[in-house]
Amino acid sequence: MLSCSINTLKGLYDISGVEVGQHFYWQIGGFQVHGQVLITSWVVIAILLGSATIAVRNPQTIPTGSQNFFEYVLEFIRDVSKTQIGEEYGPWVPFIGTMFLFIFVSNWSGALLPWKIIQLPHGELAAPTNDINTTVALALLTSVAYFYAGLTKKGLSYFGKYIQPTPILLPINILEDFTKPLSLSFRLFGNILADELVVVVLVSLVPSVVPIPVMFLGLFTSGIQALIFATLAAAYIGESMEGHH
Repeated sequence: MLSCSINTLKGLYDISGVEVGQHFYWQIGGFQVHGQVLITSWVVIAILLGSATIAVRNPQTIPTGSQNFFEYVLEFIRDVSKTQIGEEYGPWVPFIGTMFLFIFVSNWSGALLPWKIIQLPHGELAAPTNDINTTVALALLTSVAYFYAGLTKKGLSYFGKYIQPTPILLPINILEDFTKPLSLSFRLFGNILADELVVVVLVSLVPSVVPIPVMFLGLFTSGIQALIFATLAAAYIGESMEGHH
């Protein structure tokens, strides 16, 4: 069982070495990082912070314009969190909201922002979620969140779930917690990468008309992927707090 868990963790670590195309690397201390992913992630974060700052710089009792839009988004995130987590959803709204908004804007940035016009020594800019390292990091953050939620709510008795409903299922229950981040990261990475590859291929073959509806479909699926990730993250947190499967 221990060797299986170690192999699963090793497999998750090895995923970070997966490369699609060329990459622009930065050497920071003894670490090699994907420079283009950091650049695009900073742009996404700047968009989110700038939009939020503009929306709340002059709050009104009766919201209008951007304030009204952001309040609608907040209510939507609250509803998702409450549905999946339950009555104790309040402290987790910022986490679920951050995940949803970062993934949503990252996905859309791959289709709407002209990353390709910025030339790099190696590789090219793309959506942050087009890189497996980003999706694995988001999935691992989700894993840390639901372990923290369970331990905070139940203490060490949280680990009793691994022998429920019978101790025979102990290896399977342990493996389940290691496969959750794998499924989260691969689902998001695979869908975003496939969408961008389809658009690139169609643009090269039929550059005038065909790629446009495909791009609109990509925007829709990108939003759905952000919602799926946030919903599953909230569901995992709620599951760890309630102890049901």
